Amino acid sequence: MEQHVEGFEGPIEVEKFPGGQSNPTFKLTSPGRQYVLRRKPPGKLLKGAHAVEREYRIMTALGPLGFPVPRTYGLCEDSEVLGTPFFVMDMVDGRIFWDPRLPEVPTDERRACYESMCETIARLHRIDYEAAGLGNYGKPGNFVERQITIWSRQYLQDEAAGRIAAMDRLVEWLPRNIPDDDSPTSIVHGDFRCDNLIFHPTEPRVVAVLDWELSTLGHPLADFTYHLMNYRIPPSLPAGMAGADFAALSLPGEADYTAAYCRHTGRDDIPDLDFYLAFNMFRLAAIIHGVKGRILRGNASSDRADQLVSYLDTLAETAWQQARKAGG
Repeated sequence: MEQHVEGFEGPIEVEKFPGGQSNPTFKLTSPGRQYVLRRKPPGKLLKGAHAVEREYRIMTALGPLGFPVPRTYGLCEDSEVLGTPFFVMDMVDGRIFWDPRLPEVPTDERRACYESMCETIARLHRIDYEAAGLGNYGKPGNFVERQITIWSRQYLQDEAAGRIAAMDRLVEWLPRNIPDDDSPTSIVHGDFRCDNLIFHPTEPRVVAVLDWELSTLGHPLADFTYHLMNYRIPPSLPAGMAGADFAALSLPGEADYTAAYCRHTGRDDIPDLDFYLAFNMFRLAAIIHGVKGRILRGNASSDRADQLVSYLDTLAETAWQQARKAGG
């Protein structure tokens, strides 16, 4: 830290943040300020997973554009230092909400929080990735097709985690039903949800977007519908809001929120919405399936991983029911 972080003076105290199923994250407190350290977990890792190097690169590129990300200070790829690669960034002051119903937020500010979330993801999708120096951050075009291939392969290869009938059906159904227009390309976050955002300490606006491990160049509608997915997930699952009384919660309903995104991005509507939601439920289930595999291999990074995995079968079945709604 003294050699590579501008303005740093020790000593430091280290505290692990709760949550985070993938990359362990720590708060570093020094006499002058607080930092965050994010590292790969120890143990045998699947190829391409836990990409802290990519997180560092994209946040470093987006910060100078005024996009809300923490300031980055340095990336260490030498595993001899801490055992795995890691990077250091600013600790951003603010609020993180785990429940998308936003019970901690005054009712008259909840819609403004949602508007800020919507504007933020739309702003990301409007960034010129070539001008941002991210032209080689991913492959343009055919994003959904490639994602289905990647997550199907990860699901099928992780034999330790076992097989699920609904996932097996989705592995077959999804490639046959990809929308014709799989060419639009933008920067995509890959895991955009309220608990990966920091809101201002007192105002209903996003001040930082976190957890960029799954970011790449991809289809903006796939990214947005992942964010939209809570509207279709049953309330028995974390963050599920299907069937909620959104007017009583002072939140926009699915149609209103989708219309707001279209307004921010200049779209008329989102064709094939049901397919994209089925795809994203499958993708999330595949991610959780990977968490289950890490538990069985002994390198899950959160004590709450077991609880997350307990939702896997229900989520997979919900994904299959969404596929049937889309014409499966």
